[in-house]
Amino acid sequence: MIFLWATILVLGVLIFVHELGHYLAARSVGVRVERFSIGFPPRFISFKSVDNGWDVRVFFYRRHQTKISWRPVFETHFSSPGRIGSTTEYVLALIPLGGYVKMAGAIDESMDTTITHAPDELMSKSFWAKLWVLSAGVIMNIVTAFVLFSGIAYVQGRPEVLTKPVIAEVRPDMPAEAAGLKPGDKITTVNHESIASWSELQSAINKVPDTPITITLLRGTKEMEFSLTTSHYIVPRENGVDTLGVIGIIQESVYHPITLGQAVVSGYIGTMNSFGMIFLTFEMLSNGSASMKDLGGPILIAQLAGQSAQAGWAPLLTFMALISVNLGFINILPIPGLDGGHILIIIIESIIRRPLSIKARMAIQQVGMAFLLLLMVTVMFNDISRLLN
Repeated sequence: MIFLWATILVLGVLIFVHELGHYLAARSVGVRVERFSIGFPPRFISFKSVDNGWDVRVFFYRRHQTKISWRPVFETHFSSPGRIGSTTEYVLALIPLGGYVKMAGAIDESMDTTITHAPDELMSKSFWAKLWVLSAGVIMNIVTAFVLFSGIAYVQGRPEVLTKPVIAEVRPDMPAEAAGLKPGDKITTVNHESIASWSELQSAINKVPDTPITITLLRGTKEMEFSLTTSHYIVPRENGVDTLGVIGIIQESVYHPITLGQAVVSGYIGTMNSFGMIFLTFEMLSNGSASMKDLGGPILIAQLAGQSAQAGWAPLLTFMALISVNLGFINILPIPGLDGGHILIIIIESIIRRPLSIKARMAIQQVGMAFLLLLMVTVMFNDISRLLN
């Protein structure tokens, strides 16, 4: 259950923030928003802003004539005399992992080609207004990551890592937990070699991935010996990747209070480091040290979200900040169907000084959607393969 709610929380919040950016930007330049949906269709509850109030509908399966279809099962109107409606329909959809903003005069994933060039349509706005609306979702994701990194740093403080080989935390489902190691244990030897510091402990374990080892430790005043087999993880290097041994333990650290200014600096560094990780991933894909098989999708995100939630609120919010940067970066790529693809089209139109035809826009959008579908199938296949293996 923790994996489910953690995934819904992480993806739900970040997608909501992304779409809220588009919504607020569109409203700020006078673009009419036809629908603001949290989740993917079918609709479950909708609130439509109309003159003098709100129209509310609840959807579910309902028999209509001879067939059962997804239709409104409850409708009502909340009156607010004198209120001027925006005609925007606010939707809570049935599938919580997604969302979208449907703007008037925009050819997007809905493939709606209804463009009348009315003043409140996106295509009728200036280049800079369109650029602002289309990039606002990415900006909101980056700002969200910055706020999360800054907030975590301010609440936790500045960490000071202690050098003693004492276990502060044991990771779940890792060799140390399975063998019976506990927080507070002081490791004295690895494979009968004396250990005096955490760096010596780390070095001794890192060099033996997937290898049986013997650990001697002090639990209070009692000396104990444990036998276990290390696990491994992959780390990038300048000339490729390296495989290091791990057993799932974390060293002791203490936190010192910091000022708000120091927290802001920490948030900036965390956000920039997240972008650095993305660029490193592309570099590894280009030089062959990583492959498309290493990419993950929603199932991997769910697994990592659940593991982060089990570790505590700080790891979960840190993971959310990392995913927020990734979501923003992916969306700004110049791929048709993504925000970056729409931005590329308006840049092309500004260069040639005329709008592309509806037919050309539709063709570009369809190619982009096909590419995104292929990418989605690839990462889902990778996720399922990991589960089976």
